[in-house]
Amino acid sequence: MRKPPAPCKPANMDQQPQLALLLLLSQVLVFTIANDIECIPGFQQKIFYVEQPPEFTQDQLVLNVLFDDCQGNKEVAYEVSSPDFKVQPDGSLIALRNVTEAVRALFIHARSAHSDDMAEVKILGRKDRHNSLKNMLKVPRHLPFLRHRRSIVAPSMSIPEGQRTPFPKIVGRVVVSELLPGSKFRMSGKGADQEPKATFRINENTGEVQVTRTLDREEIPFYHLQVEVNDENGKTVEGPVDLEIVVIDQNDNRPIFREGPYVGHVLEGSPTGTTVMHMVAFDADDPTTDNAVLRYNILKQIPDKPSPNMFYIDPEKGDIVTVVSPQLLDRETLPAAQYELTIEAKDMAGSDVGLPGTATATIVIDDKNDHPPEFTRKEFQATVKEGVAGVMINLTVEDQDDPSTGAWRAVYTIINGNPGQSFEIHTNTKTNEGMLSVVKPLDYEISAFHTLLIKVENEDPLIPDVAYGPSSTATVQVNVLDVNEGPVFHPDPMSVTKVENITVGSVLFTVNATDPDKLQHQSIRYSILKDEAGWLYINPLNGTINTTAPLDRESIFVHNNTYTALIQAIDDGTPPATGTGTFQITLEDINDNAPYIHPTLAKVCEDAKDLNVVVLGASDRDLHHNSESFKFELGKQTGPDKAWKITALNNTHAQVSLVHHLKRANYNLPVMVTDAGKPPLTNTTELKIQVCSCKKGKMDCSSAAAPHISLVLVLILSLSSLFCL
Repeated sequence: MRKPPAPCKPANMDQQPQLALLLLLSQVLVFTIANDIECIPGFQQKIFYVEQPPEFTQDQLVLNVLFDDCQGNKEVAYEVSSPDFKVQPDGSLIALRNVTEAVRALFIHARSAHSDDMAEVKILGRKDRHNSLKNMLKVPRHLPFLRHRRSIVAPSMSIPEGQRTPFPKIVGRVVVSELLPGSKFRMSGKGADQEPKATFRINENTGEVQVTRTLDREEIPFYHLQVEVNDENGKTVEGPVDLEIVVIDQNDNRPIFREGPYVGHVLEGSPTGTTVMHMVAFDADDPTTDNAVLRYNILKQIPDKPSPNMFYIDPEKGDIVTVVSPQLLDRETLPAAQYELTIEAKDMAGSDVGLPGTATATIVIDDKNDHPPEFTRKEFQATVKEGVAGVMINLTVEDQDDPSTGAWRAVYTIINGNPGQSFEIHTNTKTNEGMLSVVKPLDYEISAFHTLLIKVENEDPLIPDVAYGPSSTATVQVNVLDVNEGPVFHPDPMSVTKVENITVGSVLFTVNATDPDKLQHQSIRYSILKDEAGWLYINPLNGTINTTAPLDRESIFVHNNTYTALIQAIDDGTPPATGTGTFQITLEDINDNAPYIHPTLAKVCEDAKDLNVVVLGASDRDLHHNSESFKFELGKQTGPDKAWKITALNNTHAQVSLVHHLKRANYNLPVMVTDAGKPPLTNTTELKIQVCSCKKGKMDCSSAAAPHISLVLVLILSLSSLFCL
């Protein structure tokens, strides 16, 4: 028969003498309270201290608690905060199983028909022993034999949070050795006469302390009150003494995940045990109790393939790690690129009575470039017409990597067959196809076929143990189609220089156009496509261009001494093709335009002091060497006195002046101007001069008399100038 385990020592007397002293003091205090004052319902000791053993063994006696409801302790029920321990009816606290993990504290709830109270058992490790002794030595300050001239005792009280109605409920009692007639208890502090007011009250005659409402430890974990005894006049006769009421935590808060959403990433092929992410939950209960000790667990994994347990969560730390092999963690073979985990956090260290809270963790399997792109065909065929540019074929590839990454995006390169840089290839960013284009039009007559070698790679480099293979290159056979190309002029533009006004019918030029289609024997015919002045004719067979009208350099169709026409050549192919050439005639100037003067009208006051009438300018449509310098002369003047004179100012201008004043009238004065051409040309222009009446700054020419020179004279002078040509 197995020997029953020995009771757990409250202290190691050999190694820790101070704990022995602590236990002795505790027993003395309980004895003193029990014998010196009247019975107070509840635990006679609120806090117990026990040394943490290496292991609590099954059925081991931990300690004995003393509960007294002052009515005989009938049908007392005990509850322990940990399911691993139990209090028997005689007050023995025993372990129900072998407990190896550290236990920081236990709370014992005792309830009978006459009392309801809580006690705390503190499990002391090495670091806690010294502090606990100091705390214990502080407790006796409320006891009679440690107070000076005081007989009032206010023991520390505790009450569980979250109690249900009815209220009020008795929390404990403040006792006094002798209550004089007319004396009353009085309570003050936060929770009594300060906010939250009236949470606690004291029976002024008996000292019984009551709670009036449900308490929440997460709002206020303890109350620090003061109790005193006043005489009938309100004078303090005992106290005040401190009364501490501790709110005992109940497991009334579920763990919550406050930092979501939770998203983790792991690279495909990662080793087993790779940390993916960290989950942490918060429990508002007392962190020194099991009510806030959390354990984590994975409740559900979606999808559940290839294994329902691809991930593991550390129950205490909340770290999620991979548990599948690197081969199974292959993004390309997994049913999905991300997994949804339902994570549970449960308090009470994960026991069945603990409260759970859940959150969703999303784990994304990140891609790495472990699959090179491969062409869907080894050889592609493309057909393109000569002389045409643009996309001619799209090359298709397959890549099993993630399309949203550089491990999938393709980069194409022409590695052979493109010496003239006639081809370019670019990636279609939507389809990942290679768009092969002609950028320099091809010539069938030069080469009817082209063979290109194309290479495809990824934007991101491949992982070290993967390389590009033969499927990452492909051949493109380009077939160039022959088309009927239009004739081409040589040279283009075609230029010739001629003197204007050459004989009509003169030969100007013979054009020459050739057909690029050398393998086809085609004839060419010519025509005038554009001839704005209508000066040209072309022989349709041999391309000789003749004039059909005088060439005039001063024509509005001539720009910068050059006349431009367009010549068309057409072959007899099917369908016929045309070509266009530019024909330019540079015209040399001859003196074929007489000069002219401006202005042709002038006005002068009849009493003007200044006899200068007008400055005349001369112009000529011919070029400079056939125009300036100009010579100015006056025609024959009528009358006995010569009234006008003209004086050259420079090569292009002359001054007309009066020799003496004239009467108010209109005068017509012939002016002859001669250019510098060889031979020179002279032109006579009638200058009209009005001699007007000028008064008060106003000129009146309305009453001028008839002209003083006849029209016949002007005609004679004009004809004489023409005969001089």
